[in-house]
Amino acid sequence: MEETYLLNVEGVKKKILHGGQGELPKLQDGSKITFHFQTLKDDFERTVIDDSREAGIPMEIIVGKMFKLEIWETLLRSMRAGEVAEFWCDAIHTGMYALVSRGMRRIAEGRDPLEGQKHRCGMGNMFDYHSTGYEDLDELQRTPQPLIFIMELFRVEEPWAYKRDTWAMSKEEKLAAVPVLHREGNRLVLRKEFGQAAEKYQEAVICLRNLQAKEKPWEDGWLKLESLVTPLVLNYCQCQLELGEYYEVLEHTTELLQKHNDNAKAYFKRAKAHAAVWNEREAREDFLRVAHLDPSMAAAVKKELKQLGERMRKKHVEDRKRYQGLFQSPRRP
Repeated sequence: MEETYLLNVEGVKKKILHGGQGELPKLQDGSKITFHFQTLKDDFERTVIDDSREAGIPMEIIVGKMFKLEIWETLLRSMRAGEVAEFWCDAIHTGMYALVSRGMRRIAEGRDPLEGQKHRCGMGNMFDYHSTGYEDLDELQRTPQPLIFIMELFRVEEPWAYKRDTWAMSKEEKLAAVPVLHREGNRLVLRKEFGQAAEKYQEAVICLRNLQAKEKPWEDGWLKLESLVTPLVLNYCQCQLELGEYYEVLEHTTELLQKHNDNAKAYFKRAKAHAAVWNEREAREDFLRVAHLDPSMAAAVKKELKQLGERMRKKHVEDRKRYQGLFQSPRRP
């Protein structure tokens, strides 16, 4: 089945290679489109530039999230589930393809797609793109040309029908997701599934940090978000203590205390991590800070200090036994 259509878009032709099923999907902002694609040059050999099947996973884009190659959204809107179609697109639609392809290739290689880009104005970034790092893409960038896209549409999912990645959420969706993730983390802690619980807390923190990045530090909006971040970080650290990831706890509690140096719970968790890795002096200092900041935790601190003393005495005894003969002269026969 090969019928050629015009999509009422200048510089685009469509040829259906395999018909799809059902009605055309009704796309809205936030819909996720999953498809395979192949990109070819419009030359005699139909030279293949990219093929998502070689990467082993299909492509996904979120409608309304300003995907750099806008024409793809237009092409996919014309397809039914299961359809395979070939699109010829003039150079007016393909000028950004080299940069889009570079990002997709880097992701497939396990690299950061933004590697090498600088936080500069748009004009400045144009000069940073003098080379994509791929010879064939550099050619496309120097000489924009028509391209052929062969696409196979697998499915279209409505915004509420799939788990949204953090980057794809709106501000309102991120704020709504945080308490849900917090509750899920708490539920997993009760089941002693600390690894999964830590992931839930971490995801919630990422949502809030993304929102904080758009606020001015220490102003009302930023502080309100920070008040939500702090208990999540503490819960995450408690999970890491249970998992034995003590240096992870030291890193996150220290970062938290740099902003909030009166947080007794953060000192308490950091003290326990110090004690676990035999940093006796640091552990004692943090435990004493806890008792000073929150007298209601004095009993817990006393218990922890007693346990720390017992552990350190036991360690010193074992060390002496281990090394007691190290510097003794060997006996003569």
